[in-house]
Amino acid sequence: MNPRVVLKPGREKSVRQRHPWVFSGAIARVEGAPGAGDVVDVLSGEGEFLARGCYSPRSQIRVRLCTWDVDEPVDAAFLRRRLERALTGRAALFEDPATTAFRVVHAESDGLPGVIVDRYGPFLVVQLLTQGAEVWRRELVDQLVARLSPAGIYERDDVPVRRLEGLPLRTGQLWGEEPPDRLEVLEGGIPFWVDLRRGHKTGAYLDQRENRLRLGPLCVAKEVLDGFTHSGWFAIHAAVRGAADVVGLDSSAEALRLAAENARLNRVEDRVHWVEGNAFEELRRWRAEGRSFDVVILDPPKFAERASQVMSACRGYKDINLLGMQLLRPGGLLATFSCSGLVSADLFQKVVFGASLDARREVQILAHLFQSEDHPVLLTFPEGAYLKGLLCRVW
Repeated sequence: MNPRVVLKPGREKSVRQRHPWVFSGAIARVEGAPGAGDVVDVLSGEGEFLARGCYSPRSQIRVRLCTWDVDEPVDAAFLRRRLERALTGRAALFEDPATTAFRVVHAESDGLPGVIVDRYGPFLVVQLLTQGAEVWRRELVDQLVARLSPAGIYERDDVPVRRLEGLPLRTGQLWGEEPPDRLEVLEGGIPFWVDLRRGHKTGAYLDQRENRLRLGPLCVAKEVLDGFTHSGWFAIHAAVRGAADVVGLDSSAEALRLAAENARLNRVEDRVHWVEGNAFEELRRWRAEGRSFDVVILDPPKFAERASQVMSACRGYKDINLLGMQLLRPGGLLATFSCSGLVSADLFQKVVFGASLDARREVQILAHLFQSEDHPVLLTFPEGAYLKGLLCRVW
């Protein structure tokens, strides 16, 4: 029998609605002595079975739920079934020779809380973000090897969220060959270099793939600003698809070196110019100089890590979007994003609305943008919809 987590009266609603998190404040008592990562049954105050998941004694999210079926154990067979389902949902990506970098397992939204697996060509990169995921480490590697036959599996457990779970930060080889310092992958037929050991996230921002593929063709013969370019993927897509001139701006010299290598790899270095600097400062300077663009892409890093930072994040989003609009020629395109999960799509749109008023520009929303389909959002887990964006025409 599994240890049992009994909820306080009236705190069962979210579990019945299949939200995968149980917070510590909802718990009346714990029966048994579960260790970190152990499987526990979650019960109502009346003793009714509600769900089963993995226990994390140091996290505010005390239980990550895996199943609502009383007859389904959370074991190696469970992991195998969920992994198989995730692979089935991405069958088209595995069969697409033009794209060799994408997400294979997306944590809660694939029914495997805390488990991230990304594919980069012949290599897999794994992140295990919770105590329960940590327990699955060896079994997950074995199943990935058996199912996908990668050249190697690399661990990127260097993300601060692990500390909230009481887990150490670490990176290293889990299985097979070590990845090279520079690995070439394809996105929509366009090659890019990635650094799996030191690159952001697991090596690249895979969640923007479909947005890059969408925006590239809109940049033909245009002057484009990619305001937070990092290693240049939006900028390179624009240049390869026929942009007349592209400026890629970022504060990281290391990221821009990789961006320049990506430009050379695609033979567009004559049409892409890299600028190292603070986006807010550079855009203000260009505004003062009267500079303008046909397309502005704004994909800043996360501005809000905690709820207390949401208001300051909104001020930052408003400021950068105001600057972006002021740099656009009439009829130009603004592609603007927020990856802050605490900033809802509705709030983000209101912030962009406020920027348009301050800029005194008429703005039309052409499309609502979202994370790529390999980063699905479980309908019962709206927190999974962290990336939102707007494609706008600015008059």
